Amino acid sequence: MTIRNIVKRIQDVMRNDSGVNGDAQRIEQIVWMLFLKIYDAKEEMWELVVDDYKSIIPAGLQWRDWAVDHKDGQALTGDALLDFVNNSLFPALKNIEIDEDTPMRQLIVKSAFEDANNYQKDGVLLRQVINIIDEIDFTEYKERHEFGAIYESFLKDLQSAGNAGEFYTPRAVTDFMVKVIQPILGERIGDFACGTGGFLTSALNALEPQVGNSLENREMYNQSVYGIEKKSLPHLLCVTNMLIHDLDDPEILHGNALEMDYKEMRKLEPFNVILMNPPYGGSEKESVKANFPTELRSSETADLFMNVIMYRLKRDGRAAVIIPDGFLFGTDNAKFNIKKKLFSEFNVHTVVRMPHSVFAPYTSIRTNILFFDHSKPTEDTWFYRLDMPEGVKNFSKTRPMKLEHFADALAWWDHREEIEVDGHPKAKRYTIQEIVDRSYNIDLCGFPHEEEVILDPMALIQEYQEKRASLNAEIDHVLEQITSMLGGK
Repeated sequence: MTIRNIVKRIQDVMRNDSGVNGDAQRIEQIVWMLFLKIYDAKEEMWELVVDDYKSIIPAGLQWRDWAVDHKDGQALTGDALLDFVNNSLFPALKNIEIDEDTPMRQLIVKSAFEDANNYQKDGVLLRQVINIIDEIDFTEYKERHEFGAIYESFLKDLQSAGNAGEFYTPRAVTDFMVKVIQPILGERIGDFACGTGGFLTSALNALEPQVGNSLENREMYNQSVYGIEKKSLPHLLCVTNMLIHDLDDPEILHGNALEMDYKEMRKLEPFNVILMNPPYGGSEKESVKANFPTELRSSETADLFMNVIMYRLKRDGRAAVIIPDGFLFGTDNAKFNIKKKLFSEFNVHTVVRMPHSVFAPYTSIRTNILFFDHSKPTEDTWFYRLDMPEGVKNFSKTRPMKLEHFADALAWWDHREEIEVDGHPKAKRYTIQEIVDRSYNIDLCGFPHEEEVILDPMALIQEYQEKRASLNAEIDHVLEQITSMLGGK
């Protein structure tokens, strides 16, 4: 079996099935079967090491019971297979009974299938897909880890799957952030909008060499990451991703991290490390905004996630967060107050300005990485502009950003100095007083000589709206100061 072309073979079969429309449905269709196959391999291992192990999957519904074709003519196929999947398998898995004592390794089965669907309408083609997936031997370490690399390229396909693209952050970006944060085995690492688990897998890859042959270390590794994902497809992709990376009890919850009151957040165990690319451009309902103090309520999803991060970062903990340009230059009441809290309670030591098209083709909105820790209030902040590589005008699916493109930033990181290019700052340190004087408009060390990028209409409208709101807020702020000086109210 050639494992590298397995996804292509599956997709080629699915293209002949009228029930599957587009990449997003194709991916969702593949992943529920992958999950059951991988989970079955995990259960084979648990049956060997756990006394009296009992599966949460009802009798007759484990992968080994119905999916494996023993070439004896008895394998389910055609209408019989469709009837079994649609009327027995899915209803049973969606309605698994759980309670507060159900372990995480079993909870994930119910959560994985809460919103999953079988889109295939041709039972013969469904049997062909199942047989291809069954070729992979997930009980073999080498084959499982080889498939981990394939799964990574599989997740990249999300970038061309319409709105599903928001679930994938380029591996080069997650690896760079983890390389700088340097997670240590035993630390608790969180992502409250974890998508397909890119940050968590980058963190696990950094922790793996620290495990060695110690069973105690392996247990710490197994409990090191935590994620929450609101949408069902990326949640299922993430849980599967964690199983591939040898986590027996992946603590990946299906839910919205913004739906908890901030007073309750404060009572939860905080995290040593937070790595995130919060959703941006979205808007939450009023009942969600009400979970935060009045002065920190925002109509922008990314702003609300910044609040969550601040409430859940442990003392002396470290965070790296991707944020859109609108957060930097925005000075409306909520953004102003969020940044004021951030800089006055946390040490915002570095802001990396990323070039355009990092997230192409999903969005052309510019992004930045905020690095901060919970050690002290900010005294000064370094800004570093990451320019496009020489000879590259745009990143794309076929020409993505690579870790090597961060080489200059990594070299600069431990030996910081101010850099000027053509009379414009590329790297510069600003004091907290300079930042306060700018009303926390931290749009600094930008891209002065870059060719104009043509955004899609909705992104352009959003950028204009953010800039207009920021300018209006600055005008209001100045008028308030003048009114106060004149003795007005």
